[in-house]
Amino acid sequence: MKDASDRFEVRLAGSGGQGLILAGVILAEAVAIYDGRNAIQTQSYGPEARGGASKSEVIVSDGRIDFPKVMLADVLLALSQEACDTYFHGLKPKGLLVVDSDLVERAPTSKAVGVPVTKMAIEATGKAITANIVGLGLIGGLTSVVSRQALEKAVTERAPKGTAEMNLKALAAGWEKALEIKEASRSVRPGPRRRES
Repeated sequence: MKDASDRFEVRLAGSGGQGLILAGVILAEAVAIYDGRNAIQTQSYGPEARGGASKSEVIVSDGRIDFPKVMLADVLLALSQEACDTYFHGLKPKGLLVVDSDLVERAPTSKAVGVPVTKMAIEATGKAITANIVGLGLIGGLTSVVSRQALEKAVTERAPKGTAEMNLKALAAGWEKALEIKEASRSVRPGPRRRES
């Protein structure tokens, strides 16, 4: 059995109603069902159903996952200022911080990757609610922790009825933006390599 030294921790955080719980479920299912690795997803909400803090966490590993919570995130996606302020301290020193540049005005580090996630969602699909899927595309493309094909399959399976095509457009927008960012800067930390099938 492999050890968990390849453990990779992802935290998706923002406001209630931004769909980050669903995004975490999609990421975990993409990794576990379609990429054939181990993954665990957990979540928590603030006291308000909408507008309060919300986070979803996904642990990915080829080995056994003994502890299901993020200890120090390798990646933090922050779709609100509150989420960025609250969870940045739980990011590894060389971890990747991706923020919605229109909603997070004060990033706590100059190394943050600022992307207008919600604006991109509206441009790609006409719906701000698809920002969560744009964010998944960004994370997948920037880290290689999950394959694009696996994410596409998981999005298709998990998207609310009748919205698969729209969500696939959002995913593609995020993934293509990630490739642009990587091309512009080779300093983005890759995730653990996927096993080849």
